[in-house]
Amino acid sequence: MEWIRQKLDKIKEPFGPGKKYEKFSPAINALDTFLYTPNHTTKKGAHIRDAVDLKRTMITVVLALIPALIFGMWNAGYQHFTQLGEEPSFIDALIHGAWKIVPMIVVSYVVGLGIEFAFAIFRGHEVNEGYLVTGLLIPMIMPIDIPLWMVAVSVVFAVVVGKEAFGGTGMNILNPALTARAFAFFAYPTFMSGNKVWVSEAGNVDAISGETILGSLASGNEVAYNSMNMFTGVIPGSIAETSTLFILLGALLLVLTKVGSWRIMLSAFIGAAVMGLIFNALPAMGVEGNDLTNFAWYNHLIVGGLAFGIVFMATDPVSAAQTYRGKWIYGFLIGFLSIMIRVFNPAYPEGVMLAILLMNVFAPTIDHYVVEANVKRRKKRLKSVNAQTAV
Repeated sequence: MEWIRQKLDKIKEPFGPGKKYEKFSPAINALDTFLYTPNHTTKKGAHIRDAVDLKRTMITVVLALIPALIFGMWNAGYQHFTQLGEEPSFIDALIHGAWKIVPMIVVSYVVGLGIEFAFAIFRGHEVNEGYLVTGLLIPMIMPIDIPLWMVAVSVVFAVVVGKEAFGGTGMNILNPALTARAFAFFAYPTFMSGNKVWVSEAGNVDAISGETILGSLASGNEVAYNSMNMFTGVIPGSIAETSTLFILLGALLLVLTKVGSWRIMLSAFIGAAVMGLIFNALPAMGVEGNDLTNFAWYNHLIVGGLAFGIVFMATDPVSAAQTYRGKWIYGFLIGFLSIMIRVFNPAYPEGVMLAILLMNVFAPTIDHYVVEANVKRRKKRLKSVNAQTAV
């Protein structure tokens, strides 16, 4: 691949220091670092010597997303054909799903990276690789038939308001992908909710319902799927959020590579289970429940966007808690609040979105009090040691 290196070096010449296009060097350098390891190292100050950099971390997350993405493409096609009364082949279902989803991914990357490049050139800094993950996450948490222009507008809002307004990669307080989802949810509610948006082209056929499990429960309708359907993901829903099985495969990769925090994942599932058990116990306490409160706690863990949100967005290293104890608290509250919002407010059945965004805001506060508690405990220990020494 030496000829690529030589060709790229030749292209970069006009973008060098003092050259004609120096101002646009961040754009060409982004291409260089995407293809090759950066050729610069830290010269001074304390720094960690490690082979893992931001690019490798982001690519690991992208690889972890691939199983859920491929399944989401197949499931989108499968739901479309089966609700028309047809039994598609694997390839037919996959092609139909890809035909819908790939353009969304392209729009997300073109618009998002275009804004990232523009800000990098304007501010005179290098383009960060953070959008490699965000650009894939945004389409994966959208309904299958959302118009491409809505995806584009949501991306603009997420990158400009949710990220660049705070200083760019590493400075945002909210998860950018969930910021895009929240914007689309409140700006275009008819395209983000209801029983026609979760199955491809359902709006064109009266016979297709496409209602999600949580939507059915909120409406008091009977659920037509069993726990195995929910776990494997052969149900209507957002593009890549339906299959807990394939999401857990991605989680395994993140945990093994130490890219994702297992503490946040585990504590979030525990929090969701605790809240689910509390609701399930209401009838025993003489409180009449409803379809959502009586929904088995373990099924709460495998439907909707809960698993996807916990694994791929609650663990965002920028917007999540940073201390070990803080991660346990942060994750537990996300799971706990997700089920609470889901049950108490059926208008927002995907409570995980609001729960994660809320805890993103409180993550620094959680870390602050965890650190303060550690400081007080050490001061108390030091005082005790000094008292014993004095004696």
